[in-house]
Amino acid sequence: MSEKSAVESFYAGKNIFITGATGFVGVCLIEKILRDIPNVGKLYLLMRPKKQKSIEDRLQDLTKNSVFEKYLETHSAQDILSKIVPIGGDVGADNLGINDKDRQTLIDNVNVVFHSAATLDFFDGLRETTNINLLGTRRVMELCKQLKHCEAVVHVSSAYVNSYLLEVSEKLYPSPDDAERVIELTKTLKDDALKELEPTILKEHPNTYTFTKHLAEHEVNKCAGVIPCGIVRPSMITAAWKQPVPGWTISKNGPQGFFMGASKGVIRRLPLDPSVIMDYIPVDVVVNQILVTGEHVNSLMKRNGNKPDELKVFHATSSTYRPFRFETLTNQINGYMHEYPLKSAVWYPHLKFVKSLLLFRFGAIFFHFLPGYILDFVTKVSGGRPILVRLHTNVWNSLNKLEKFIFTEWKYDNTKTLQVAKNQLDADKENFYIDIAELKWEDYFLNMLLGVRQYLNYEKPKNLETARSKDRL
Repeated sequence: MSEKSAVESFYAGKNIFITGATGFVGVCLIEKILRDIPNVGKLYLLMRPKKQKSIEDRLQDLTKNSVFEKYLETHSAQDILSKIVPIGGDVGADNLGINDKDRQTLIDNVNVVFHSAATLDFFDGLRETTNINLLGTRRVMELCKQLKHCEAVVHVSSAYVNSYLLEVSEKLYPSPDDAERVIELTKTLKDDALKELEPTILKEHPNTYTFTKHLAEHEVNKCAGVIPCGIVRPSMITAAWKQPVPGWTISKNGPQGFFMGASKGVIRRLPLDPSVIMDYIPVDVVVNQILVTGEHVNSLMKRNGNKPDELKVFHATSSTYRPFRFETLTNQINGYMHEYPLKSAVWYPHLKFVKSLLLFRFGAIFFHFLPGYILDFVTKVSGGRPILVRLHTNVWNSLNKLEKFIFTEWKYDNTKTLQVAKNQLDADKENFYIDIAELKWEDYFLNMLLGVRQYLNYEKPKNLETARSKDRL
């Protein structure tokens, strides 16, 4: 670059501690750092050992993630591993489950912390979400206060932590409850009693996820006067816009999930009002915003005589800036699925949006369950594992809890984010872009569908002509 990047300069030589490193955002963040901040120090990744999988095995699995395909064209797996230091632990365990030796290593060496680990399941009970989202964040912040050279902390929250409001600003809203009271209830009450009390505790919050993530933001705020802290609130995180390749994704949430099923022909009805703004944000924009926020809060501290400023909150959202409604793409989406069909499709793809759960349930009986029973029977007779009826049953049972998120239109102000974007150096606007002014939704969704085809349905571009021949039958 002709102009020095402020982001790259800040992270050069810095050692970074990352939680949630193996998730959708986490792997994309690691790839971005390795690709565009080559002079970064070490990346300390909090990794939880799994049954029959050591941390070393999980590291090898990480290097095989499709996010690194572009990077590995010019680098090796060893280049990835040479920058990574695995730290055995778990945000759900006391002291993050980190042993004394590793904890001291972090205390002595870490400069920047990115905390993105969370349980994202809207159906988890209050006990689990409190332990992971609230106490997990508290444990991370306690570690941050012990770090000898901490220069920035970025907490990845969610735009939906304030989902009881239809219009949300980039600020910290009052805590929905006393954190100590909630923690005590989850420690003392039995499952049935806690479940019965849950609606009273959640109040206006639609689920335990948004409630505990809201409480977690206040845990970060407690440290804001000691450490430069920023919060990034993404909305629904979707496939990559530009990097590492347009359309890349490993997430089955949101539109990626229903494109995955619709392309196969097994999802034919979707409860969604095409006139409602759907707030989607590409994963590469979120990753850039995490990196930009870390540099930004540190620069504010330096300008303030090395005294940390108040907590900074930024929305990674599109609803008030580049709003998207499916009504603008209804016809194109079905066209895309026939222009780029799947060889593995089991039925002619055709997706139709329905504006109410009642209409969806009625249509699902005829277009999902009846074909599902037939196809599952054929699969079972052929020696395969029938999954369609179970899949559609899970969707059916989850809809009541998801209804608010399906049909509600939120507006997330991103004025502060745009101000930071405006003040970026040209080099950072190009490579650490957080402004989506030039995002064209039609092109973006075509790339997303291609990404779903390749990375979720595992169909390579080379079998496209075969798939098209099958689609024309």
